[in-house]
Amino acid sequence: MGKRYWPEFLDHFFHVEAASGVVLLVAAVAALAWANSPWEAGYRHLWELPLPLGTGALTFSRSLHFWVNDGLMGLFFALVGLEVRRERRDGALSSPKIAILPVAAALGGVLVPALFYVTLNLGSGSLRGWAVPTATDIAFAIGVLALLGPRVPPALRVLLLAIAIIDDIAAIVVIAFFYSDGIRLSGLLLTALGILGLETLRAMRLRIALIYVLPGVLVWIGLLRAGMHPALAGFIMGACIPAPSGERVEQMLHPWVAFGVMPLVALANAGVELGGLRFDPHTTAPVALGIVAGLVLGKPVGILLTTAACVRLGWCSLPPGIDLKRMAIIACLAGIGFTMALFICDMAFDGERLAAAKLGILVASAVAGLIGLSIGRWLLPAVT
Repeated sequence: MGKRYWPEFLDHFFHVEAASGVVLLVAAVAALAWANSPWEAGYRHLWELPLPLGTGALTFSRSLHFWVNDGLMGLFFALVGLEVRRERRDGALSSPKIAILPVAAALGGVLVPALFYVTLNLGSGSLRGWAVPTATDIAFAIGVLALLGPRVPPALRVLLLAIAIIDDIAAIVVIAFFYSDGIRLSGLLLTALGILGLETLRAMRLRIALIYVLPGVLVWIGLLRAGMHPALAGFIMGACIPAPSGERVEQMLHPWVAFGVMPLVALANAGVELGGLRFDPHTTAPVALGIVAGLVLGKPVGILLTTAACVRLGWCSLPPGIDLKRMAIIACLAGIGFTMALFICDMAFDGERLAAAKLGILVASAVAGLIGLSIGRWLLPAVT
């Protein structure tokens, strides 16, 4: 994708993300209402339904919830891989100097929320959830930013997108290394074989995207057998598809992920049963409080501190028309964790801690969105 085509593509990207944020919200509200309705048993039963794949001795059966979180989420990770490849080619990650600002801001937005969470959960037995408040939901964050209309400078939109993409990369690394159930060698060998196949196809510059699916499936199976999260195979596959095929796949995949996969993930994971939730001061309460503090306070503090430090040290500079006050808008919006945070907390907790974590994510995302929107309306002049 050349420089001339980039603005048109970016406009399309933001349009899809902004609209999908509304769909995500509807899916989350529907899940929450369903899980607290007289039909709550139906909600639980739906996601526990076994869904077999294959035939005879080769049948592989897992629950619908598994196929959503471990199968369809692979498409989301594939989209992230494609976005990273595009950004490295001619976007916010195209050179070290350009990439320093969003990379530093994103890392600060990962480490500081984790520190907030750990501080509030020392001795609670819930430290496994440290990564939950580190994730940013691209669709929701951009969707809320879109509510500010034309008053938002284009550079601010691109910066939020770049930070969110790097945030997703960090989440992928965290999932791979901290939320695997013991790594088995046989699975790693299959994964390595699949990656070798992907790299071979990329080196041959084969541009038929479907060819990459077969080794991508092998990576998925390998990660599953290794005890790691199989959906990460999507990221590996997406990062290997060469341009311009990758750009075409990204444009084709983006609406399906935004309006299909992510709302389905929200519907499967946002159903928190509030009636039976008890806030124990030693267990569930610290989990919810740590997540809210991490997303609402830790995210903006981490992003703004690292940004200010890098600018002051001369390692990077803010884009024209963007100052630290305007950076505060996207720093607050980055606290909208939602989909990815729900995804991580499902691997970190079960029982009442899981319910408390999900409730914390929903509350924190709503508060962060309202704060970011309010600051944006205050700082950005209206366009007449």
